[in-house]
Amino acid sequence: MSNKAKIDIRTLSLAQLKEAFVAAGEKAFRGQQVYEWLWKKSCTSFAGMKNISAENRAWLDEQYVINTIEIVDKQISKDGTIKSGFTLHDGFMVEGVLIPADDRMTACVSSQVGCSLTCKFCATGKMNRERNLSAGEIYDQVVAIKNWAQTHYGKPLTNIVFMGMGEPLLNYANVLAGIDKITSQEGLGMAADRITVSTAGIAKMIQKLADDKVRFNLALSLHAANDLKRNMIMPINESNSLAAVGAALKYFHQHTKKRVTFEYIAFKDFNEGIQDAKELLAFCKQFPAKVNVIEYNPTGDGAFEKADANKIDAFCAYLEKNGVVATVRRSRGKDIDAACGQLANKKHEDALLEQ
Repeated sequence: MSNKAKIDIRTLSLAQLKEAFVAAGEKAFRGQQVYEWLWKKSCTSFAGMKNISAENRAWLDEQYVINTIEIVDKQISKDGTIKSGFTLHDGFMVEGVLIPADDRMTACVSSQVGCSLTCKFCATGKMNRERNLSAGEIYDQVVAIKNWAQTHYGKPLTNIVFMGMGEPLLNYANVLAGIDKITSQEGLGMAADRITVSTAGIAKMIQKLADDKVRFNLALSLHAANDLKRNMIMPINESNSLAAVGAALKYFHQHTKKRVTFEYIAFKDFNEGIQDAKELLAFCKQFPAKVNVIEYNPTGDGAFEKADANKIDAFCAYLEKNGVVATVRRSRGKDIDAACGQLANKKHEDALLEQ
């Protein structure tokens, strides 16, 4: 049976795995063993499942495939940030990043190949969205970056942010399934409150997060607190206005009791003035929120410039004076295009152009 005809075993639930073994004349607990190899021990080959008989391993290999990711390159920034390209089973690529900072080791992972939202300041937004990542491919990124934290720094992975390539809430089911495998005791057992999912603002999916009683944190990629400016840089705002997104975030807070984080990239002469800060303050007052003001990282087209540091400081000071926690996030990994908004698979694009 060719790999194309085989089922990716990681798309099966524990119950389905047990049923498959029973149907093959084996004990149901064999399915439990295989499930543990896949999600608790992060095994990527049937040959590596040592407490499974050779006969059963051969049967698994005949029926199933494990569509794992492969690390194709790894770059280390001067500040210690590590970025890698991951090849998927069908040849597509995504990027993931390890961000070491003080006592934190943060994995930044992707949820889609490319992105369909076309945000004007983001390199990924200039790519086509090819497909969603599976739960297994999301999980694999975390495992790889977790290993880098141990190998390069001798520290455990502490945090995960879904701020890589793609819009997580447009791959809702797989993102939540991947997080389940990362956080459950049958998987990696990481704490849900150490995970943050960032969205450009899909109002109905934010409400669904609340209805599904998620335990992870939510961040909104905001960047402007009036519709006119946000429409200019984020076309998604035209169908998900600030009023609609604000109502959804209020609903999210009411149902989860979690404070929302606003990610706010400061662009020169666009959104970093005191009037912009006043508009952001008004938006923040709808529910408990904090603001991360982010330095802009160039993506090569020259459309935007980094805001002046003094203006950023004044912007944050205004928010702080009025009771909103505001932190300036200095960019990391800029020299390897690993900073916020810079993930774009440049090597993969160059390779395609050469074909």
